[in-house]
Amino acid sequence: MTVVRDVPKQLFIGGGWQDAESGRTLSVDNPATGEELCQVADASPADGRRAVEAAVTAQAAWAATPPRVRSEILRRAYDIIIARTEDLALLMTLEMGKPLAEARAEVAYGAEFFRWFSEEAVRIDGGLTTAPDGRNRLLVTRQPVGPCLLITPWNFPLAMGTRKIGPAIAAGCTIVLKPAPQTPLTSLALAEILTEAGLPAGVLNIVTTTDAAGVVEPLLRGGQIRKLSFTGSTQVGRILLAQCADTVIRTSMELGGNAPLIVFDDADLDVAVEGTMVAKMRNMGESCCAANRIYVHTSVADEFATRLAARMAALKVGDGTEPGTDVGPLIDNAGRSKAHDLVRDAVKRGATVLTGAELPEGPGCFYPPTVLTGIAPDSAIIDTEIFGPVAAIRTFDTEDEAVTAANDTEFGLAAYLFTQNLDRALRVAERLESGMIGLNTGLVSNPAAPFGGVKQSGLGREGGRVGIDEFLEYKYIAVPVGA
Repeated sequence: MTVVRDVPKQLFIGGGWQDAESGRTLSVDNPATGEELCQVADASPADGRRAVEAAVTAQAAWAATPPRVRSEILRRAYDIIIARTEDLALLMTLEMGKPLAEARAEVAYGAEFFRWFSEEAVRIDGGLTTAPDGRNRLLVTRQPVGPCLLITPWNFPLAMGTRKIGPAIAAGCTIVLKPAPQTPLTSLALAEILTEAGLPAGVLNIVTTTDAAGVVEPLLRGGQIRKLSFTGSTQVGRILLAQCADTVIRTSMELGGNAPLIVFDDADLDVAVEGTMVAKMRNMGESCCAANRIYVHTSVADEFATRLAARMAALKVGDGTEPGTDVGPLIDNAGRSKAHDLVRDAVKRGATVLTGAELPEGPGCFYPPTVLTGIAPDSAIIDTEIFGPVAAIRTFDTEDEAVTAANDTEFGLAAYLFTQNLDRALRVAERLESGMIGLNTGLVSNPAAPFGGVKQSGLGREGGRVGIDEFLEYKYIAVPVGA
């Protein structure tokens, strides 16, 4: 297709497109068909080092660039993204699988990070106060942390890039971006857009590779990268944290989730079902924020489950490029097998299938929207991030029971609760051990809000007014009074 053909397939280093040193390439496949879309450069550790050198070389000049210049580059990039919504949406659908309607929504969401941080670039502040003893003036400034390594996942190819690139550019940091090998095309398209918007050579460098460990570890241990921002699994996050320790690299991490969704007996069931559909089915369930464990009060559990199953069964599964498709394929066969194995384990332990749970025939990595009730407490689906269109429902009788179950996990990224009682809403929200809470809504992501979790769901925040803080250091200068 034209949108695939038009995207550069090389590494982007120092403002130019380059083949991988070895000449190797990696295959980018369409998960709806299993067919290859194209080949892109497959970087080696040496390519990674060249990208870091380019970022280091560009850092001083970029840090000295006026904030307004950085702001206007991001704003121009925002305008270009919006103007190319259809092409970018189709590109994401082809390489990742999500329906075009969801891809268009991601374009709007992802572009907003560039607009948001274009506005934050000119608001980087400091302070001037007098020391309590009156001897010194305390001058505080904020400076870019330095060259950054940004590692993004495959599930939101555009938004995960803009959410990290935006604040780094706004703060005056140079970047090496390593996108997921399943979905590199959107990131390469972003490089073209930012270049067109006026981003100087070397500020953004993109390295696509199937050898993530081999490329990334030397960069983290080499002493030139001063900031790592990673979105991915907790398992990989722990490894990266250990590698960052040697050179004390500043880190921010958005890791795994196991989001609880609680429906109380006084919830508006229309609102609760609609919110659950959003929290569960956005991006085919392939989201760290996806509702993973659904707890429903015993008195409304049957009605809720029946309504949810009807909504899920009515969704159209198919190629994301086809009109009317509600649910696209999962990213690959491994992702589909994981979801199906979790369903089979739950059924083996006594769960009831209300809809779905059968592997479809034919090509592609499709899995049907599935609703399970009667989940046994020892089912793997309770402790494992599903990353698929499977709703697992359990019941509870008391508020304490629901909160205890919701918090019984090492993760704490997002949580959802549905109730019409304001006191209960605030009380439960305060008790839930999660970085983000959806109250009577299934959507928490917003560029203007701080995104991130607690416990083993990560460190730091992305988006909101605090998002740029992850890329800035404080510098304190003591100035004697009278000097």
